[in-house]
Amino acid sequence: MASESTTSTGETTRRRAPGMSPEQRREMIVAAALPLVAEYGAKVTTSQVARVAAIGEATIFRVFADKEELLDAVLAEALRHDVVIREIASIPMDEPLADRLAEAAEALSAHLARLISVMGALHTSGYRHERGERPEATPMKARERSVAELRAAVSELFEPEERTLRIPREQASSMFLGLLFSQARPGADVAVLTTAELVDTFLYGAVQPGEAGQP
Repeated sequence: MASESTTSTGETTRRRAPGMSPEQRREMIVAAALPLVAEYGAKVTTSQVARVAAIGEATIFRVFADKEELLDAVLAEALRHDVVIREIASIPMDEPLADRLAEAAEALSAHLARLISVMGALHTSGYRHERGERPEATPMKARERSVAELRAAVSELFEPEERTLRIPREQASSMFLGLLFSQARPGADVAVLTTAELVDTFLYGAVQPGEAGQP
């Protein structure tokens, strides 16, 4: 994109806006490709990505060796959990615990929905992540690491109520994430709880107050 300026002699010159760095261009292309990959999986074409990104198709291959490398980058972006961890960390700790957990559940649900849609579409379309990476860089290892870091982030939300918890807050975090993750399973044959229902059930149980059987 160019802008115009006028010199002291009245002449108009055009200045080109600063171009993107290769890393910025990669990020822009991945952002454009991600929803397409979630819809089409590995069958997405680079021409489709170029149209959405409003760039020439050749521009993609200036920063990616081939479509497979682009798909790898999209998967890596879907697996990223640093954004949702920052969202959880920004939740005000002076809010009631139920509100804190509801905000965390909303952020985590959006993250999981994106991850599941991308991975599901890639898997069903025949994508195979086989480029000889180190074991710790594989999607499975990345998921394990992200779950551990998410568990730690959610655990912090229980800190103000730690003395009143019946179980350690790390265990409470694991239980909360387990309940949330169970709602995100593809093909689940039970009704999905709303965020409010999920938090209420986690905090107060599945039985109405006063309805539990007496020993």
